[in-house]
Amino acid sequence: MDTILDPVTFEFDKDVPMQARDIVVSVPTITLQDTVAKAVQVMALGRLPGLIVVDDKGKPAMVLPGSQVLRLVVPATYQSEPALAHTIDEEEADRFWLEPSARTVGQCLPDKIGKVVTVSPDANLLEIAAAMALARSPLVAVAEKDGELVGAITIEALATSLAIAGLGA
Repeated sequence: MDTILDPVTFEFDKDVPMQARDIVVSVPTITLQDTVAKAVQVMALGRLPGLIVVDDKGKPAMVLPGSQVLRLVVPATYQSEPALAHTIDEEEADRFWLEPSARTVGQCLPDKIGKVVTVSPDANLLEIAAAMALARSPLVAVAEKDGELVGAITIEALATSLAIAGLGA
């Protein structure tokens, strides 16, 4: 693997095209059987903009942007009628997520789930950006042709790479 970007000095080799494999990072994943509380904890502690849900073989099944992870903990009543949240006292409002947090991710997902957002390790920056934009996701999974998860690319990593690539132009 060619080193294109030195994270300490930010040296950029403009003669070597940047690919997903150059900016991919290892991220913790969750399964449909994990609790919603665990999902929120993994996202928060990992400082991630979303989560990758893997199947029982460890292959990406779906990518949940952070807004969709939060949707798992907000009771459906308040999702359909947000003004109701204003009627709840502060103490209760701080604990709104405790009840759904014990349920599994699979139990709390909406009926319609989009396609898993993946790119191959050799995807270029435009392919990565297009996948994120189309899916409205700040996170994409990087997977081999056989579906094996390599890692993820966050919007922050992509934006940094685009900015640095622009500096080398």
